Amino acid sequence: MQHEAMLTQLGYVSNEALLRQLKQIEENTVGYEKIQKHIMDLHDALKVDGSFVAMSNTRDNFKIKIEALSPKIAEEADEKIQHFSDKFKIKIEKNETKNAYYIIGFDN
Repeated sequence: MQHEAMLTQLGYVSNEALLRQLKQIEENTVGYEKIQKHIMDLHDALKVDGSFVAMSNTRDNFKIKIEALSPKIAEEADEKIQHFSDKFKIKIEKNETKNAYYIIGFDN
């Protein structure tokens, strides 16, 4: 997937700074080429729960943000994220201070 298309699909307006950030995240994500499509599929699946995949502002990782309107919906989003991680062997790391996860990479 082209970088500009990836940014657009994630809801960003492409510019040089975001393209550099995306490239840094790609380089830092283990096995990125194997999981790129799955990341975008997760992003689409989480939209109905008010959650999404974004680029982290503090780390060179994708961040899965859970911004559900109720605890039940947040729980459903968590279940989708765990299913995504298990099914596609993607290592994620829970952010202990926020309702979010970081995508570390392919876990072979």
